[in-house]
Amino acid sequence: MSIEAALKGLQAQIGTEVGVSNWIVIDQPMIDRFADVTQDDQWIHTDPARAAETSLGGTIAHGFLTLSLASRFAYDCFPLLPGQSVGINYGFNRLRFLTPVRPGQRLRGRFTLRDVTQRSRSELLRAFTLTIESDAGETPAIVAEWLALAVFAQSPQGTSGQT
Repeated sequence: MSIEAALKGLQAQIGTEVGVSNWIVIDQPMIDRFADVTQDDQWIHTDPARAAETSLGGTIAHGFLTLSLASRFAYDCFPLLPGQSVGINYGFNRLRFLTPVRPGQRLRGRFTLRDVTQRSRSELLRAFTLTIESDAGETPAIVAEWLALAVFAQSPQGTSGQT
């Protein structure tokens, strides 16, 4: 598939939900491993006894742990487009942490395509509304506008790209 065909197909999907990921369970060992890797061992994440004495009633996942799962959610939803060689996380325009995530909750990502633009002969920039929802309530954990770059393999000059 050419980048032009991919662009046309994606433009037809703007404004629609284009993916819902599998659920992922957040547990205390995952939170503790994230704290170890990031060196963010703030007690509200890692000390269940102390955290139980707060108004939160227990530990909560790091907001950045919840956000970091966005890549896993995207893998569930978006295989490479035909002709695409790689997908690259391009960043966020907006990001809000709305609800704390507690151990035992399940999370999943929902993606709505907001926009797609062709940046070059080999790149499409997609903007998604990403909603990370929890099975524990109606308010999402995170709502963000996430940008993803789809890079397409370029044909050698002077060939049609067909074999």
